[in-house]
Amino acid sequence: MRRPSFPPLIALTILLGTAPASVLATAPASAEPVVAREVAERLAAAIRFPTVSHQDPEQFDGAPFDALLDYLAETYPRTHALQVERVNRHSLLIEWPGSDASLPPALFMSHLDVVPVELAAAEGWTHPPFAGVIADGFVWGRGALDVKNGVILWLEAAERLLASGFTPQRSLFFAFGHDEEIGGEAGAAKIAARLKEKGLHFAFLVDEGGFISEDLGLVPGRRVAQINTAEKTYFTIQITARGEGGHSSTPPPHTAVGKLATAIHRLEANPLPLRLTRPVRDLLEALAPHVPTGRRLALGNLWLTAPFVIRSMAEDPFQAALLRTTTAVTMVEGGVKENVVPKHASATVNFRILPGETPDDVLDHVRRTIADPEIEISHTEWSAAPRPGRVTGLGYGVLQDAVEAVHPDVVVVPGMLMGATDTRHFADLVEDAYRFIGNSVTRAQVTGFHGTDERIGVDSMGDGVRVHEEILRRAGTP
Repeated sequence: MRRPSFPPLIALTILLGTAPASVLATAPASAEPVVAREVAERLAAAIRFPTVSHQDPEQFDGAPFDALLDYLAETYPRTHALQVERVNRHSLLIEWPGSDASLPPALFMSHLDVVPVELAAAEGWTHPPFAGVIADGFVWGRGALDVKNGVILWLEAAERLLASGFTPQRSLFFAFGHDEEIGGEAGAAKIAARLKEKGLHFAFLVDEGGFISEDLGLVPGRRVAQINTAEKTYFTIQITARGEGGHSSTPPPHTAVGKLATAIHRLEANPLPLRLTRPVRDLLEALAPHVPTGRRLALGNLWLTAPFVIRSMAEDPFQAALLRTTTAVTMVEGGVKENVVPKHASATVNFRILPGETPDDVLDHVRRTIADPEIEISHTEWSAAPRPGRVTGLGYGVLQDAVEAVHPDVVVVPGMLMGATDTRHFADLVEDAYRFIGNSVTRAQVTGFHGTDERIGVDSMGDGVRVHEEILRRAGTP
């Protein structure tokens, strides 16, 4: 997943609360025990395949992906006896047909690729990033959290249910793309096109992007399961300034670099407006029953207190990111030598767009804010995120029930993801989209997302299988 850095993720979770009461009846848990160590060993083996996505397509190596898919087929034979298709060679689509064709199917997603590890950074790892080491109660390696753990959990759960003789009434699909970390165009987008060819529309989907927090202080004394109902749209533009070149001893009054600097300053000094979206309103209201009295009154009466809550949140840049489309200048280019005035300079600006706003809204804001017709503005392609999933929807109830069946002490909450996932490629194929993986994660582990010492607890993998099994059972049993 393309994720924000550690502090925004922590700040995001601090604002979460509980969701509406469960709407589905509790199904019995599997009587077959989960051996966490065995699940961990299978994840460790998957990590040993260096399925890295590089921004430069020339660096792509398909061999590790082919080997990983072969390993999964060998490891999960019952699941691979279902209707299995390798899409665009390296992505995986599995259909588990249900007995009632009138029921809209459900889709469960993860991805096979991981981000690179720089050679210098690898030296700082406790265990080599692609060694798949199990030590000190953890599975270590790139993909342990993002997100080969999700692939393994879905397949483990399906394999167990198939072994038990479970037959779903609702058809269940599994989609594992191979290039999510660079946008998903060759993986998830191709899977979505394939599903569209089949004429399918899903009741709900579940992708990566939420977890059970152990010690983030979300609700005092309680663990919290974070089911993200929405995500921001990922959108990038480039702004370019041009001017006279020449020798630095006789510079023009305004260089291309100076013009670019002015444009950047205007963008940073004039962020997009603060706004309380429905997903954030849901999570603030859900938080109300679990916080001290004063804040409970404020969050429980947003019809009256919203302006004050927004003002308070805006003081923290990480909380403010929940309330506005963010602007981040991430790359700047211009000049080749210290004594040469460049003829052009450019900057890359990344936006994370709130639900309800569009790239066109962002472009209008950029043009008005820069207010300089000599600044060229170009943009990349983008894919709209699905509309926010409903906390009253079928899928949310399935997820909440599954978590509570395995972890009765956990508070289940809605949320909004500030990163982007493959979910957006399925926007027109799904009724409700959610983002959740049933692993428990600590504060120390969160830094492993795209970082050093990525790892997941062995016990967490065992519990995660139980959660995912309950998700599939409930999804398949209306």
